[in-house]
Amino acid sequence: MEISTMKVTKMDYAATGAFSQTISDYLNQSKQLQAFYNRFPTADAFEAQIKEKQKDFGEAQRQTLYQALQEQYTSVAEVNPKVQQNIDLLQQPNTYTITTGHQLNIFTGPLYFVYKIITAINTCKQLQEKYPDYNFVPVYWMATEDHDFAEINHFNLFGKNYTWETEQTGAVGRFTTEGLEKLMEELPEPYPVFEEAYRNSKNLADATRAITHDLFGEYGLISIDGDHAGLKQALTPVVEKELTEQFSNKLVEEVNTQLEALDYKQQVYSREINLFYLKDGLRERIVQEGDRYKVLNTDINFSREEILQEAKEHPERFSPNVILRPLFEELVLPNLAYIGGGAEVAYWFQLKRLFEAYQVAFPVLMLRNSALYITRSNASRMHKLDLQPEKMFLDFQDLKKYLSDHLHEEEINLEAQRDTVAAAFAEVEKLAQDIDPTLVKAVGAEAQKAHNALQMLEKKISKARDSKHEQTFKQLENLKDKLFPNGTLQERHDNMLTYKTNNPDFIPALVDAFDPLEFKFTILEEE
Repeated sequence: MEISTMKVTKMDYAATGAFSQTISDYLNQSKQLQAFYNRFPTADAFEAQIKEKQKDFGEAQRQTLYQALQEQYTSVAEVNPKVQQNIDLLQQPNTYTITTGHQLNIFTGPLYFVYKIITAINTCKQLQEKYPDYNFVPVYWMATEDHDFAEINHFNLFGKNYTWETEQTGAVGRFTTEGLEKLMEELPEPYPVFEEAYRNSKNLADATRAITHDLFGEYGLISIDGDHAGLKQALTPVVEKELTEQFSNKLVEEVNTQLEALDYKQQVYSREINLFYLKDGLRERIVQEGDRYKVLNTDINFSREEILQEAKEHPERFSPNVILRPLFEELVLPNLAYIGGGAEVAYWFQLKRLFEAYQVAFPVLMLRNSALYITRSNASRMHKLDLQPEKMFLDFQDLKKYLSDHLHEEEINLEAQRDTVAAAFAEVEKLAQDIDPTLVKAVGAEAQKAHNALQMLEKKISKARDSKHEQTFKQLENLKDKLFPNGTLQERHDNMLTYKTNNPDFIPALVDAFDPLEFKFTILEEE
C-alpha cells in the first residue's frame, strides 16, 4: 500500500470557531484567569514545576506506583521494552510523568482519544531534549471507574455507528468484554489489534491497556488503572476528610463563585460528598443523611465509625468523582502536566484551591492537540473547488458565499451577438427591398426568429451555468459534511480506524505533525 505524504498547516484555535472563550483567554494568558492555574505551559516553566513536584513525591510513592504497574502489566502478553524501561524509570527520583486521561471508549472512540495520547508523547520528547538530566514518561490514566456506559459503548466508522450491548452495571473497567464479539462480526473487515484485545482480556480495563500498548507501546506509553487497592491507599486521608468535613465541596464552591463573577461557566458540579461507593456491578454516590452515610439506590448504609473503618480497611471501595479524581492522579503519579480537551482544562480551573489545601503540586494544564485530517480524495475535491483548508472552517452559508464570489463570472448576455445578427438581417432586408420588396416581410420574420433563438440560447446557457454552480455547491456541501460530520469537529465524531485503515502511518504522521507547546490547530492533508 502506498504511504501518504502529508502537507501540514497550522492555524489559531480562535480562528476555527470551535473553542470556548475560556480556552481563548487561557491561551492568550488573560490576567483574569491566572489565579486559577499554577504555571502556563511553556518549556521553561517545567523547571520550576519539577522542583515543586520533587517536594511532594518521594521514594515510597514511587515504589507503590512501580508495584501497581508491574502487577497491572501482567495482563499484557509481551511488554514492549520501551514500556518496561519507562516503568522501571519511575523508581528513579529524576523521572516525571506527563499525563492524559480518558474513558475506556470501545475501539478508542472518537479521534481525540488518540490526539490526547500523542500530545503526551510529544510533550515528553520535547522536555527530554530541554532537560536531559531528567526522564519524562507519557501516561494514559484509564477512567476505569467511570460508570457512564452510554458514553463509551459506541463508535463511528466510515459513517456508520456501532454499539456494544450489555446488561452489566457499575465501573466499566470491571466489565467483561462479553457481547463485543457480536459487534466485531458486524465490522466491514477484521481489526486484529482490537479483536485480540477484546477476545483475550478478562475485562475492559485489561483490553484497553492491550490496545493502547499495541498502538503506542513503541513510544513508551504507560496506561494506568486507578482501580487498585495499593494506589487507593494514598487517597485514604482525603476520603476521611471528605466524609467528615465535606472538605472539597466548600473549596470548589468558593472558586466557582469567583469564576462565575468573571463570566466563566463551571464545567463540572461539586457534591457535598464527592465520592462513590464501588463494588463489582455497583458505583453509586455516598450521601450523608443525619448521622448515617447511605449509598444511593442500595440498602447499604454506615455509621460514621463504620464508614471510616471501611475506608481504612477497603480503600478500593471508595471511588473519587470528577472533583477528586484529579487530586488522586496527582497523589499517585510524579506528574508535571495534565493534558485535556477544552472542557477538561476549564474544569481544572475549579480545583486549584483544593490542591493548595492538600499541599499537592497543581500540574501545568495543557490543551491537547486538535486536528483536521484531510484524506487524499477529500483534498482533491477541495482543490478542485480552489479552496484552502482554512476556509473549510467557515459556516456553510458563509463558505457558499465565499465560493460564489470566487466563481464570479460576467452575466451571460448575447446582446452583442443579437446586434450583429440584426445588422446582418438589416443588410439582407435592404438587398431584398432593392430586388423584390415582397421579400421584405419574409426577411423580417426570419430576423425575429433569429432574435428569439438567441434569447432562448441566452436563457439555456445561463441555466446551464447556474446548474453547474449548484453542482459545485452540492460538492461543497458533501465535502463540508465529510470534514465536519454532524456539523462538529471531525475529532469529536470519527474513529481512528476511518483513517488508519487506508493510511497505516496515520499515528506516526500525527506524531510528526503535533507540536504540543505551540498551541495551534493542526491541519494534515494527504498529498
